[in-house]
Amino acid sequence: MSAGEPGSVVRRMLLGSQLRRLREARGITREAAGYSIRASESKISRMELGRVSFKTRDVEDLLTLYGITDDAERESLLSLAREANVAGWWHSYTDVLPTWFPTYVGLEGAASLIRVYEVQFVHGLLQTEDYARAVVQRGMKGASPADVERRVALRLERQKHLLANRAPEFHIVLDEAALRRPYGSRDVMRGQLQHLIEISERPNVRLQVMPFGFGGHSGESGAFTILSFPDADLSDVVYMEQLTSALYLDKREDVAQYEQALKELQQDSPGPDESRDVLRGLLQLS
Repeated sequence: MSAGEPGSVVRRMLLGSQLRRLREARGITREAAGYSIRASESKISRMELGRVSFKTRDVEDLLTLYGITDDAERESLLSLAREANVAGWWHSYTDVLPTWFPTYVGLEGAASLIRVYEVQFVHGLLQTEDYARAVVQRGMKGASPADVERRVALRLERQKHLLANRAPEFHIVLDEAALRRPYGSRDVMRGQLQHLIEISERPNVRLQVMPFGFGGHSGESGAFTILSFPDADLSDVVYMEQLTSALYLDKREDVAQYEQALKELQQDSPGPDESRDVLRGLLQLS
């Protein structure tokens, strides 16, 4: 499976959303659904959100409970359940990843639109190899050189999605702080700035810089990512990384607030052409 193909995470989300619709159409509570498969109400909730793997027997029992008797319809959903349990390409890197991050990689690889506000450092999809290595070394203090290199390799593998034939739209607002905070040597930072100038010219990339001079803005809550998917059955997901965990928000009202914040950031930041000029100016100063 390549970085551009939907992974098991997205298949679990698709299956979960279909099971939820079937349950609600029959007027069955999560508690009753859980009882039918010898599980809790919270287990049904996690299944419907695509946050856990699926046992074929559980899916079979739920389909029976929901009155799905057509063989073709049952087999379609059971096949999706089997595919949802197939490990994604990133599975081999889980030994050097935080437990919550593989889920994000799967979502990122299936997204058709990725919208980002970043303040701490350049986003992983836009990092050069040298800059990525400096960031990883700072974040994985005490890690072996081999583990650092594996983490960098994963980041470079993720970037293939942005450069593929069916690449997603990538819209990012980078706070000026992310561009002025040094990671690595002066040459590393110069290479990173040059890379941003070049990649910002790609037709699927819209890069804007929020300058210091603007003052306070709508990104005051910190960095976040909004992922949108080509399948209409999948809701947008907001991802926010924390020190020891990550948040995934998919309630419509939550997503709407982050979409509004990003819209204001885009409106308040210089456009892509002007932002390239900002990058060129920083490159000359570096």
